[in-house]
Amino acid sequence: MLRRIDWSTPAIILEKIIRYEAVHQIRDWDDLRRRIDPPDRRCYAFFHPALNDEPLIFVEVAFTNGIPGAIGPILGNDGATLPPERATTAVFYSISNCQRGLAGVSFGSFLIKQVVEEISREFPRLSKFVTLSPAPGFAGWLARERKSEHPILLPDDLKNLGALDQPGWWQDGAAESLREPLLRAAATYYVSARNRIGLPVDPVARFHLGNGARLEQLDYLADLSEKGIAQSHGLMVNYQYDLDDIEKNHEAFAENRTVVAASGIRRLARPPKELVKV
Repeated sequence: MLRRIDWSTPAIILEKIIRYEAVHQIRDWDDLRRRIDPPDRRCYAFFHPALNDEPLIFVEVAFTNGIPGAIGPILGNDGATLPPERATTAVFYSISNCQRGLAGVSFGSFLIKQVVEEISREFPRLSKFVTLSPAPGFAGWLARERKSEHPILLPDDLKNLGALDQPGWWQDGAAESLREPLLRAAATYYVSARNRIGLPVDPVARFHLGNGARLEQLDYLADLSEKGIAQSHGLMVNYQYDLDDIEKNHEAFAENRTVVAASGIRRLARPPKELVKV
């Protein structure tokens, strides 16, 4: 059953939302309220009838004008809100599984599609449904590329990434010099880097592409938290759920392992040298 989580939801459930949030930590009750109470925010969860107070999975949503390129403004505490009737875009910025025993059950795809239907009925002016997603494996993959004897990236690509070794590079002049090489590496990571069975290396990409989304935008220095810098050099990405293309994109990924991506991302990516790449 899909249920909306708001400030009137019983405290026992709200406490579990705080505890189970796995993408962007909820620091306290005030932080939780900023995510579920303003008119431009929504939170939805799946429940089983036999477990009325135990969410299975939940998603946090923000209404915006346009596709966001950073998580800071969404999680920020400036008190500004956007009247939802003026928003054009619904942003899914956190999806958290709550039950470890159900980790292999794909509730996420059903949740996103039902939430899209729900908020489309409430706000028909919304024209875009996108995520703002982490890139949890990007930094690890790039480190392996830089040490590999047979990298996908070209020698000049790798040479231009040397500033990553400087402590605090994202806070000084090195940040701008790294923008293009990091975005090129990221495009290659998503479009060309594959695991041993030919699927994208990134687990979040496998989830959203398998659900029929399109890789829409790469966001440079979008997450400057300690976790964001460590796991992805600050990179985040947007996947877009176009209701007319979901089924077609899902079939392309399921049948041919095709990564459906915006043309700008494809132009940046280096082509794979092998059919599969770890």
